[in-house]
Amino acid sequence: MMDQEKQELEGGRANQIFKDGDVVVRPAGDWSTAVQTLLAHLNEVGFDAAPKPLGFDEQGNERVSFVEGTVFNSLSGEAARSEMALQSAAKLLRSYHDATVSFLSSATVGLPWMLPAQEPFEALCHGDYAPYNVVQQGQEIVGIIDFDTAHPAPRLWDVAYAVYRWAPLTGAHNPETFGSLEEKIGRAKLFCDAYQLGPQERSRLTDMTIRRLETMIAYMHAQAAAGNETFAAHIQDQHDQLYTGDIGFIKAHAAQIREGIG
Repeated sequence: MMDQEKQELEGGRANQIFKDGDVVVRPAGDWSTAVQTLLAHLNEVGFDAAPKPLGFDEQGNERVSFVEGTVFNSLSGEAARSEMALQSAAKLLRSYHDATVSFLSSATVGLPWMLPAQEPFEALCHGDYAPYNVVQQGQEIVGIIDFDTAHPAPRLWDVAYAVYRWAPLTGAHNPETFGSLEEKIGRAKLFCDAYQLGPQERSRLTDMTIRRLETMIAYMHAQAAAGNETFAAHIQDQHDQLYTGDIGFIKAHAAQIREGIG
């Protein structure tokens, strides 16, 4: 029976992620030991914007420290979509990537991460750097949570997906979209500037975003076909079609986006 003092955390998987005092208890996967190793490294190098690893409980659930602040599931509110939130999110992602460089080795690359590694191995990417996976205090992004999808990959692999989520580079078909094309491009540029993304990477960002979304759609379908009920539900809810529509939006405006963020 669940402890009466435990509090279910919003935004996570229903009835699966709880806060017990200052500890977050969450279901473990085959990749969770690798994630605990990554979090231990971040703690050792002084990166304090991520949870601290606390091992596993008797039921096999993963335990990490709670990061104080607010988590927004989308960019629907003023604080979440503020320029300060956007820029601080980009700066925090850059700091996180920098902190993971010393973690990369043949041993850590070969750990059982949830998602397949992508060459070249430049950082231990978060894999899902979106508003629902960061912690905010006021208008500033101060923490990163949910490292289940972490895996070795190029920095741009993470940045492209982050820009897609934070600009957002989404079409009118997507219920979470907002802003004109010019506003989206302006926000994308602010993110790239705050991250200090180089000109060569900026020229490749739209292509990488498309590749990232196509890879995600393929992974969703493969997991659903293998019996993963979560991904099957996502497909039933037509999440894959949302991403396909966003790919079309990015392709249609790729030249404008590249020029605007360059």
